[in-house]
Amino acid sequence: MPRTWYNAITDVPGIRVGHMTDTEAMTGCTVILCPEQGAVGGVDQRGGAPGTRETDLLRPMHTVQRAHAVLLSGGSAFGLDAASGVVRWLEERDIGFDTRLAKVPIVPAAILFDLGMGSADVRPDAAMGYAACEAANDGPVAEGSVGVGTGCRVGAILGPGRASKSGVGTASANLGGGLIVGALVAVNAFGDVVDPRTGEILAGARALRGEGFADTLETMKGFIGKTILRFADRGNTVIGVVATNARLTKEEANKVAQMAHDGVARAIRPAHTMLDGDTLFCLATGEKGADVNLVGAYAAEVVAQAIVRAVTTIPEGFSLPDHESPLMSPESLPPESSAPLAQEPDGRLPSDP
Repeated sequence: MPRTWYNAITDVPGIRVGHMTDTEAMTGCTVILCPEQGAVGGVDQRGGAPGTRETDLLRPMHTVQRAHAVLLSGGSAFGLDAASGVVRWLEERDIGFDTRLAKVPIVPAAILFDLGMGSADVRPDAAMGYAACEAANDGPVAEGSVGVGTGCRVGAILGPGRASKSGVGTASANLGGGLIVGALVAVNAFGDVVDPRTGEILAGARALRGEGFADTLETMKGFIGKTILRFADRGNTVIGVVATNARLTKEEANKVAQMAHDGVARAIRPAHTMLDGDTLFCLATGEKGADVNLVGAYAAEVVAQAIVRAVTTIPEGFSLPDHESPLMSPESLPPESSAPLAQEPDGRLPSDP
């Protein structure tokens, strides 16, 4: 009997996903569980402000070849504690890297900053990580404001009060011959999410005056944008996992993680800034022979699709907590008829070097 197609990372045989959500504190975590024997792992980190665990061992020239799960969590660095719950859950099932003395579960993790969305003193912990494992299954994957996506928002240049709600999304592609690539991505980006085909902004910084979006890229080069960038919020990131049933070496898994970042650049504008912690993992379960170029190319495609779904699955009218910054409020702007603030002929501020 053919498997049901979910357009999700769980379309990759053996991959399971579990969410744990705290709607009151606006945070949560998501675990991606591998088959019992693990999956060859890779990672590529592009942003300037990451928060990660167990990423060095995924790189080439390191002994461990396989990961047993990946955890994506809110809660900033505090949220890395949730990985301990995943480790405990796996240990109880005798899953891990065999050291002869004990089987040690390999659980890389990445976090995003959502402390300003709800209760800053409530973050994902080991109990939430364990509960996410208990909830994991290989069926449809909930998207939007759930799990690691609970406290996500995009378009941070004008402050949290002008951002748009986002979350977590997933997508997959069947490459023929039983070869599958899927992705799950949590989107908490500084930039705007755009339609990769048209460039239309789907979610992002909302205009200070009137309706619509401010367009982060355009805002950055203006006087307000250049000023804001000097003290802009660094609590932004895109974190996610690409999974495939391709047979990859560790070096190839790292290459797929690298190529998958092209999907981030297609769907987020701008991407990979010093204000983001963009990190993508790759998990290869090894069932099908495949060309790494094909897998990497489609990894970028499903990452871009997952990012779009992370914002399009948010219900219309879903509002962020009310924390308008006075500095970025419409009332703080000069009247429409006011003369623009002085800039140099090349667009620099007078105080720029």
